[in-house]
Amino acid sequence: MTIRAVLWDIDDTIFDYTGADRIGMRKHLGQEGLPDGYDSVEQALVAWRAITDVHWARFADGKTDFQGQRRDRVREFVSRALGDAEADDWFARHVAHYETAWSLFPDVLPALDLLADGFRHAVLSNSSIHNQDRKLRTLGVRDRFEAVVCAVELGISKPEAGAFHAACDVLALEPGEVAYVGDEPDIDAGGAVAAGLMGIWLDRGDRGGRPELVRIGGLDELPGLLAGNTRFGAPDTFG
Repeated sequence: MTIRAVLWDIDDTIFDYTGADRIGMRKHLGQEGLPDGYDSVEQALVAWRAITDVHWARFADGKTDFQGQRRDRVREFVSRALGDAEADDWFARHVAHYETAWSLFPDVLPALDLLADGFRHAVLSNSSIHNQDRKLRTLGVRDRFEAVVCAVELGISKPEAGAFHAACDVLALEPGEVAYVGDEPDIDAGGAVAAGLMGIWLDRGDRGGRPELVRIGGLDELPGLLAGNTRFGAPDTFG
């Protein structure tokens, strides 16, 4: 079956979320000061990422809502029983710094340019449409994607097959006609494969392993992969 569309993850796939989050939190802590229990900014940054991963997983599993996971991250990080408004204010001050650091990875626009004529493009994200649509517009690439499908509005998250199928339905394509590109081997590539799509793991950190997955180290490899992967019937449009 011919691949006709590429579905994209956003955070740490086309948008440097980890870099922006670290820069933003470093600036935030410079103003707020280190919470009790941390000996250095670097230690706090590592803890913030680990806390984020835990509470985002709770959100993805339906154990909390989007705003709730933000509040819980703040409370655990500062080790204080903050009220909702206080936690929201703390997070908003962090977001102000985080958003000034937003950027695309440098390989994104060249890949999108090369793929523009051969494939349709859309987004499937485990975040909310409010956050991700605004992010794509701020980064100047919203018009590259004909649809943005998000878990908060769907009520179902990757790696559940229903999330991938919902995005395929928006495109009016069968799963076998769609490739999914994301930075997580299980949530993104593995979930896509299980749902019948072509799953592509974008392994920017060169973690390696997972030989059962289609893996690329950067988006510069994606056009050639889609052009030459005759197993999936991709059109040879890149020479």
